Amino acid sequence: MKNENDRKTFNNRQQKSSQKTSYVDPKKKVEKRKSPQEKTNIIENEDFVFGHYAVREALQANRGNKLFIQQDAKGAKIQQLKEETQKFSVPIQWVPKEKLDMLTDHAVHQGVVLGVTAYEYLSLEDLLEQTLTQKKDPIFLLLDGIEDPHNLGSILRTADAVGIDGVIIPKHRAVGVTSVVAKTSTGAVEYIPIARVTNLSQCITKLKEKDFWIFGTDMQGIDYRSWDAKGAVGLIIGNEGRGISSQLKKEADILLTIPMKGHVQSLNAGVAAGLLMYEAFRKRS
Repeated sequence: MKNENDRKTFNNRQQKSSQKTSYVDPKKKVEKRKSPQEKTNIIENEDFVFGHYAVREALQANRGNKLFIQQDAKGAKIQQLKEETQKFSVPIQWVPKEKLDMLTDHAVHQGVVLGVTAYEYLSLEDLLEQTLTQKKDPIFLLLDGIEDPHNLGSILRTADAVGIDGVIIPKHRAVGVTSVVAKTSTGAVEYIPIARVTNLSQCITKLKEKDFWIFGTDMQGIDYRSWDAKGAVGLIIGNEGRGISSQLKKEADILLTIPMKGHVQSLNAGVAAGLLMYEAFRKRS
């Protein structure tokens, strides 16, 4: 049985390295990109989701305001969406493709775009209250500065598949729930509770007070295949380029590593998160 002495013993033995985590994304773009804060300010103003699955799940979550459908769109999926809009009294407007391209900044919208109410994040206190009343030993993901909406959407999709109980993201210098996130998650964003916090370090302190064990990732950690993932767990997934911050590494009880034999000693954040979530799922089943 894990206890506080175990926690202290592990902390004393672990060397908290300042190296990057084992899943640094090697892809780098040459063009000048907006700062994370600039991107956050832009995406927070988005009020649309697009793509068949994301639109359907948002409708079923009763977040739809108005459905825009491409004028020449037809088929079973379009008919299903029309029926969903009738069920929730959401108006439909048939528009040219150019209109949908403009609304989605030329993303792959599949001919459907839904105007939605803003996504409602939970507070950490709300997430803990609603989770601990239903489950004794939950597992949360803590995302330390994920900036790519495709990575966040992919992580949420996997989190839903393996039964993650909640995802915690920071308010600043990280992507929030956007239309791209909703589409990439294929609607999973409507099912995973997401809490937004000002400070992840303070969040970890509160989780430890609730007897959570906190795990992070580092190249010098223990092999993730020997991970004891039972009990109340908080798993930190780091930024695509920088990995987990040095401060959060210090606050983790145990650091995990994903061994690799190739020349590129890194994995995409979404892929690494998927491996770790499925290992936790296997150990906890």
